[in-house]
Amino acid sequence: MAQKPVSLCHWGAFEAELVGGRFVAATPWPGSGAPPEMIGALPELVYSDTRILRPHIRRGWLDRGHRADGAGRGAEEMVPVEWETALDLVAAEIARVREAHGHTALFAGSYGWSSAGRFHHARSQIRRFYGALGGFTDQTGNYSWGAAEVILEEVLGSSDAVRGGATAWESIIGATDTFVAFGGLNPKNWKVTSGGAGHHHMADHVRAAARKGTRFVVISPFADDIPEGIEADWIAPRPGTDTAIMLALAREMVRRGRVDHAFLNAYTAGADSFLSSLDGSGDGVEKTLDWAAGIADVPVADLKRLADRIETGRVMLTAAWALQRARHGEMTYWALIALAAVLGQIGLPGGGFGFGYGSLNAVGHGATKGLVPSLPRLGNESGTVIPVARFADMLESPGREIPFRGGQVTLPEVRLIHWAGGNPFHHAQDLFRLQRLWAQPETIIVHEQVWNATARRADIVLPATTAFERNDIGGTSRDRHVFYMPRLIAPRGEARADYEIFSALAERLGAAPAFTEGLDEAGWLKKLWATSIKKAHSLGIDAPDFEALQAQNVWHVPTPERPEVLLGAYRHDPTAARLPTPSGRIELTSKRIEGYALDDMPPHPAWMAADHGEGGEAEGTFALLSRQPRHFLHSQLAQTSLAREPEILLHTKDAAALALADGAQVRVSSDRGACLARLRCTSGCRRGVAAMETGPWFRGADGVDPGGNPNALTADFPTSSLSQATAAQTCQVRISPAGPDSGTGGSA
Repeated sequence: MAQKPVSLCHWGAFEAELVGGRFVAATPWPGSGAPPEMIGALPELVYSDTRILRPHIRRGWLDRGHRADGAGRGAEEMVPVEWETALDLVAAEIARVREAHGHTALFAGSYGWSSAGRFHHARSQIRRFYGALGGFTDQTGNYSWGAAEVILEEVLGSSDAVRGGATAWESIIGATDTFVAFGGLNPKNWKVTSGGAGHHHMADHVRAAARKGTRFVVISPFADDIPEGIEADWIAPRPGTDTAIMLALAREMVRRGRVDHAFLNAYTAGADSFLSSLDGSGDGVEKTLDWAAGIADVPVADLKRLADRIETGRVMLTAAWALQRARHGEMTYWALIALAAVLGQIGLPGGGFGFGYGSLNAVGHGATKGLVPSLPRLGNESGTVIPVARFADMLESPGREIPFRGGQVTLPEVRLIHWAGGNPFHHAQDLFRLQRLWAQPETIIVHEQVWNATARRADIVLPATTAFERNDIGGTSRDRHVFYMPRLIAPRGEARADYEIFSALAERLGAAPAFTEGLDEAGWLKKLWATSIKKAHSLGIDAPDFEALQAQNVWHVPTPERPEVLLGAYRHDPTAARLPTPSGRIELTSKRIEGYALDDMPPHPAWMAADHGEGGEAEGTFALLSRQPRHFLHSQLAQTSLAREPEILLHTKDAAALALADGAQVRVSSDRGACLARLRCTSGCRRGVAAMETGPWFRGADGVDPGGNPNALTADFPTSSLSQATAAQTCQVRISPAGPDSGTGGSA
């Protein structure tokens, strides 16, 4: 008889059909709205021919250890070995590097999307393990909203407005007259939630708001950033110019006498200096609608209509995460806050600003926060931390000092990379540069489920279980459910959970008591859930005990009595809810940033054209925007039948000017490398702009990636010297017919 337990993944909750110990099918949990195509591919992922079933060691490293030439990574044979052999070698190598070169020579790499489960969260596991050893080189920030995190901490005192806080849709529906979405509201992004979700609500909420009379304005180069079923005004600016539009709208509100000076005086700091920058008193350029229309290359009439819309009524302004992944991306978020402050509706139901409504499913889903547990970290006393997007710089220039968050960071000399969870040969920029630098460390150890580009370029590969081969607790603070995730099937081959691997290594290195605390998987799950129960009780919520959570599989978390309004408490009482900024207010001009004296970071929101040779529109080039994939997440599921031949989206007239037909195979190139893709023509795209989906497994060699990963093209420079975040959305490419020998390029 088939069993149908409920579990969770980043695409949502699902029912698993199990027959004879085999995972045969997966369907969305009834009523969840989870995407059936991704959910349905989960068994295919588990049983993929790409699964790693035994530990493997690169031939050169097996023969010569850390003295082996790193240039052989990705080219040499991977030799299967026994677990005990692999663990002994890994432990000995960690000990050697630590004793000979210190803790900072150990780099613990990870990324946070490996599992919706909170205990078997690879990044938490590897950081705890190396913390138990006394220290390591860690990463801070992320590729999703790294620039936003830093600038919001300066302007609002915390990054909660992008990390988890957002005005709930219950506060928007019926209250918001105009919803302005810079960067769009693309429905494909609503299929995913970090940590999973029991309810995919976004499309329903958008339609409900439209029915209640909310007018939507979508500002994006792509028409498909407008959700189906609603009417919206579409403005298609040149990429990277949203900040100019926001500043011009703020200046227009000044001209029309629409500025809420009472709000600015009570809730912001530096408003006068910011407003003065708009009238041109500083640089001699008034930030008019005509000025912005010229920069963004849009009809000024479109901006005037937008100004008319936001001049009256309740206005919600939002920006997608993608907008801050560009040169000077911090300015986009700061300018959005400044425009919202000028309108004076921050902290009111249906008004103000928010981030990520077009980037993730659960944003604005009213939920009680803090009830999903997480694995506690240990210290990093003997280690160091680098900005996450400066990983390749670290390999290239050890000892170099870089500015970061107003201070300086010295890039360490790393001898050993230990990666668990994530695929740097997917999410990093300038992958051919990374491939060259990847040869430099003495040893690279990777925990992986599948033979992706990173696993194939390792020295030692340890096979990791999927989320369906272990027990866990999953969920996100943005959702109204917590899931007990039962083990569905036995681990395939010899795969082991990261916790098992790190426990065995900790035992060999004398760190087991600190790392495991004497607990196995079940013991940790009970301990973690006890912290959630304690938190629930502090909120007056009766949470199930661990055995009850196991039995019922899903706990429906009570919803807050009042829908969240971002900065609502601050609006109500700015003294009691003082912000953790130097002024205690929203900083429209920051004296602290001014004190950093950074050439690329003025003390207030400002329009700054992209530099590094990527900001212009050289003849024959297109601005390339990389987008989240429609059918999978990052590079996950890329080994299933959902994978499609990589496409590049281009306006029909641009394709005709290049004498390229719809469906043609093309070569897309930049100053860094090239990749192949299939051309898809559309009229729903701004001319001069191209788009490619991220996700294909990198298969690059000799400067060409036939796999079609756009990060083979993107430059690896920072948004600014304040945040050092990724600027992948600032990229110019050329498009030409693919040659007869274009299909070559090496293995994944």
